[in-house]
Amino acid sequence: MFDLEWWQYLAIGLTFIWSGFVRTGLGFGGAVLALPFLLLVLDDPLVFLPVISIHLLVFSSWNAWQGHRAKQGESSIDWSYLGRSLKIMIIPKLIGVFGLLTLPNEVMSTIIFLIVSAYSVGYILNKPFKSSRPWMDNIFLMLGGYVSGTSLIAAPLVIAVYSTHVSREKLRDTLFALWFILVVIKMGSFVIAGVDLQLIHQLWLFPCALIGHMLGVRLHSYLQNTDSHKFYRILGSVLLATSLVGIVRTFVV
Repeated sequence: MFDLEWWQYLAIGLTFIWSGFVRTGLGFGGAVLALPFLLLVLDDPLVFLPVISIHLLVFSSWNAWQGHRAKQGESSIDWSYLGRSLKIMIIPKLIGVFGLLTLPNEVMSTIIFLIVSAYSVGYILNKPFKSSRPWMDNIFLMLGGYVSGTSLIAAPLVIAVYSTHVSREKLRDTLFALWFILVVIKMGSFVIAGVDLQLIHQLWLFPCALIGHMLGVRLHSYLQNTDSHKFYRILGSVLLATSLVGIVRTFVV
């Protein structure tokens, strides 16, 4: 990571606490709800994505295992649908990874801000992506694979499909298993391409994510028993404002 001011390191640490919080609380969003803030601090996705990827590997596998144990031996993961969906997502995923490694940072940052802006509007209007037909399922999964390859922010697209095919009891842990597989592919690509994995910064960023993870466990329990629409509207408003600032800064600077 580049030399930064103290307030930038503080902002990055707080954002990774937030990332762990929403990842565990919602079952998704560790990247999509954190990257816009991180890119305002340092406009280079390849600095942060390896760190987020490692966190995803650890916490997605941990949460899936905890869910499996809670079921007392019964699998909390829908392996059948997971396998079918991966067959559709894998090629677009690899194309997205190639784009991430080859496109300029400014282009990738703008793409990320635009995607997050689209998600944010859906949260604000309480109209998330929905899929009701098989051909729409395939389109969303292919787009999700591509977006996951570029930036790990495919959750709303993927959930639009998974929520109609996977039972609510198995949805979160099935998503965690999917994130784990997709991130393994991405990390392998990073290693092959010689991308700096920022391992030294894991020493202080992983504890930040762990704090967020512990707080997120409480959020998950709360959202299971309450109407979460207001929470998503506030979240969408903040993300939209952040993304618009990022887009304007990219073009002005």
